[in-house]
Amino acid sequence: MDKTLKVLIVAGESAPFIKSGGLGDVVGSLPKALRAKGVDVRVVIPRHRAIKNETMYGVEFVGEFDVHLQWRKQPAKILVKNGDVPVYFVENDYYFGRGGLYGYDDDNERFAFFSKAALDMLAMLDFYPDIIHCNDWQTGPLCAYLKEIYGHMMPYSKIKTLYTIHNLQYQGRFAPSALDMMGLPGWAWRNVEFYDSVSFMKMGLVYCDYISTVSETYAYEIQTPEYGYGMEGILRSRAHRLKGIVNGIDFVANNPATDKHIAKHFDAEHPEGKAENKRALQERLGLEQRDVPVIGMITRLADQKGIDIFAHVVDEMMRRDVQFVLLGTGEASYEYLFRAMEASYPGRVSANIFFDESLAQQIYASSDLFLMPSKFEPCGLGQMFSLRFGTVPIVRKTGGLADTIQHYDPETKEGNGFVFENYDSWGLMWAIDEALKTYHMGKEEWLNVVKNAMNSDYSWESSADKYIALYEKLGFVSEGIRPKFYEQPVEDALIMWKR
Repeated sequence: MDKTLKVLIVAGESAPFIKSGGLGDVVGSLPKALRAKGVDVRVVIPRHRAIKNETMYGVEFVGEFDVHLQWRKQPAKILVKNGDVPVYFVENDYYFGRGGLYGYDDDNERFAFFSKAALDMLAMLDFYPDIIHCNDWQTGPLCAYLKEIYGHMMPYSKIKTLYTIHNLQYQGRFAPSALDMMGLPGWAWRNVEFYDSVSFMKMGLVYCDYISTVSETYAYEIQTPEYGYGMEGILRSRAHRLKGIVNGIDFVANNPATDKHIAKHFDAEHPEGKAENKRALQERLGLEQRDVPVIGMITRLADQKGIDIFAHVVDEMMRRDVQFVLLGTGEASYEYLFRAMEASYPGRVSANIFFDESLAQQIYASSDLFLMPSKFEPCGLGQMFSLRFGTVPIVRKTGGLADTIQHYDPETKEGNGFVFENYDSWGLMWAIDEALKTYHMGKEEWLNVVKNAMNSDYSWESSADKYIALYEKLGFVSEGIRPKFYEQPVEDALIMWKR
């Protein structure tokens, strides 16, 4: 790089402060990997009331300014937690002093405020990044503000935006009045309208300079009606500016050789410690203390995660000599399903309808198999955690699961899991039986699968390199309206530059 690349990552959440899912994990991990490679990277998130107090130790006040929406003026206090990666917080109790992160009637106003505050903050800090990396619908307004308003001011005119889709299903759709509330010009309606509503997701897709998503397969899938949720046409029109990059996980925080939550440390060269961890998990959860395949599942209980097809094979699976452990919450009908499963198979099934980080790590370290039969999975992190701990995934071939898990072949000894293709119950049952057949081939055969899993490298190292390449590609194009930047300038003029 000719100069230090400057990146601001903007998101609705970030670990370890607060997270509702994989987005928080990514925003918490990717900046560390970028910083290690010399990028001047910073993060900004809302100061949610639900942020853990212990994570805020050492936070400093930076400054305060007013943010103007069409009919409201609200103060934005900027806080920072300095470290290897500075994390900024936009504090406003009116918008973010609530128990949850999302799901409020005024989410449109809340995240329009946040997006505008993030841009105004740059002037306060005198920090103008080369790239603003936006994430999911919560940050779509930032892309629109930058192109329609802020981009006309010199310090902001050189900034490019990367917009990452973590889950296209959640699109941030609001009433048409949201456009007036944001203070965007009337011509922007054609860029943000989605079935007579304003879509924050569409804002991001249309106004950003480049789109990424969290796996190569998902980048292809979202261009189809099955996975596009009505956005497939927009995504196909911008396919030349769309790239899939598989997420990584923090290999330091998730290390079976050092993890403080597990009973016995182990590694790929000496995986024998898994047996002791299995016994400890069985004891903690009241399962029968014997050598039997343990199938783990840590998930949100929803159709997307394949719970509907799993429900049809519960009894068939339990006819095999297995134990099953669940950790997660979600739809009431599915919570009931797993509680009933536990009651029907005492000593063999443990249904934990809550979330506990310590128990999650123990399940990853102690199970033999890890179940992810997802209907769709943009990237997935659970399969990467399970690989890291030598727990062999059973997955459906979709999204990031297809990109990270290869079906094990006893003949070639290659593969790190078990994969089924069609989204149906018997495809899932076939994959479970394939895994159990391999398990019962003997310890040597199974140890080979386990070692393949543990030697799979899905750290942030390679993914960070791909993001840097994408940032640099965006950072060294010509400035202004950039007529040569787009491969389809006429189309992009119609879609993007409504001036």
